[in-house]
Amino acid sequence: MDPIKNPFSPGAGSPPPELVGRDPILEQARILLGRIRQRRSEKSMLLTGLRGVGKTVLLNEIKRMADADGYRTIFIEAHEGKALGPQIAPYLRSLLYDLDRIAGTGDKVKRGLAVLRSFIGSLSLTMGDVTIGLDIDPEKGTADSGDLEIDLPHLFIAIGEAAEDRNMAVAIFIDEIQYFNKKELGALIMAMHKIQQQQLPLVLLGAGLPILPGLAGASKSYAERLFSFPNIGTLSQDDSAKALQDPAHEAGIAFEPSALTEVYRLTKGYPYFLQEWGYVAWNVATSSPITLQVIQDATVRVIPRLDENFFRVRYERLSPSEKNFLRAMAELGPDAHRTGDIADILRVKVTSLGPVRAKLINKGMIYSPAHGDLTFTVPLFREFMIRTIPEFQR
Repeated sequence: MDPIKNPFSPGAGSPPPELVGRDPILEQARILLGRIRQRRSEKSMLLTGLRGVGKTVLLNEIKRMADADGYRTIFIEAHEGKALGPQIAPYLRSLLYDLDRIAGTGDKVKRGLAVLRSFIGSLSLTMGDVTIGLDIDPEKGTADSGDLEIDLPHLFIAIGEAAEDRNMAVAIFIDEIQYFNKKELGALIMAMHKIQQQQLPLVLLGAGLPILPGLAGASKSYAERLFSFPNIGTLSQDDSAKALQDPAHEAGIAFEPSALTEVYRLTKGYPYFLQEWGYVAWNVATSSPITLQVIQDATVRVIPRLDENFFRVRYERLSPSEKNFLRAMAELGPDAHRTGDIADILRVKVTSLGPVRAKLINKGMIYSPAHGDLTFTVPLFREFMIRTIPEFQR
């Protein structure tokens, strides 16, 4: 079939042709945005889930909802090893200039820019040269202490007041939020605490791995009272079928029921993998309907695509000891495993694995679904480790 007309779109954050199974999350977001616009308190949202479940897609969809509702929005993708302050400051600068273009009689936007200038100056003092053009005098004594947990709340309040002055609402979107360190995450939580106390029209919506609720709680014990943490899981078999059938149907193509069943068995309902199998199956098929045989032929091509484009980019970031740790986890089976079991199979002391375990958690490769247990954050990564290192050396 014509690959140009292929409706499926595998890719990091690429919107699927059919967003299914996420209506409760979108409705929760709609209520949140509506209440904040009306100056009513509501918990901000931090979406959590494994790689490939569509957190970024959902975050982008909620941003579109906010934009359509008249919000002023910014979208940031956190990066491992990159500090919060220098990442967020340029976006807040653009946001404040955007608010400044809206007619108003107050001077809260100008004050917001002055506070941001103070914040940038404090970053330069504590982190070296941070160059962000802002030709305005700083407001001395505000957001310039050099302590992020003090300065960021002052900055957010100034932005919230500027938005209120222009009768607007602001939504800050942050993806991969688990990459911020404890102090940075604590500063965000404290800032939103102050915003909620003053009922200012500013909301934070983020997304991260399943470790995020634990990180937030460890940073500030009251985080659970400020944020909801919707878990974004796999799709049901019916929703998985819908994600494949509906886009194909619009193009005049059908799937045989046995083909849909096989895709669900292979993908376990993970949205990213559904897009991969749908994309390759479309290109393999010569006519409608897409059959079980087509899916089996497509699988031979999908696995190498996933290995090279989805799994290997994460694998190459690992040290030899980290790869060995993950291969031991894979050897133990598909369930969550205790560190002691991993130590036993590696024939080392449990205490020796602590540093490697911590590094893998920080890199977002594993997480603890329950106390003492470990499992992969990347779906089907166990199978990839076995394919990549067939002979496990104990």
